[in-house]
Amino acid sequence: MGGAAELAEARKNAKYAQLMQTYHFAPLAFETMGPINTKGLAFLTDLGRLLAQSSGDPRETSYLFQRLSVVIQRFNAVAFHSTFVLPDLDSDGHSRVNIIY
Repeated sequence: MGGAAELAEARKNAKYAQLMQTYHFAPLAFETMGPINTKGLAFLTDLGRLLAQSSGDPRETSYLFQRLSVVIQRFNAVAFHSTFVLPDLDSDGHSRVNIIY
């Protein structure tokens, strides 16, 4: 699995160590290009299997991973979009920046 995802898992385990005494904790860490931490992958696979048993559709695990992929892509798009600086426009919609050649 991805090294960054495994490192994020270790950090989450340390951060939420207190919770793990009372609750079942499954750290989920996703890397941008796809790798998921080992424990997170096992948790999601098991969750998909339980969804498939409940619904009767054996494709539920695939659907779960597809939905997660879309959510991550949407989040990344929003995060990336918010880094753009909007141009300073006057009341007519023209840029206030003067370009000198």
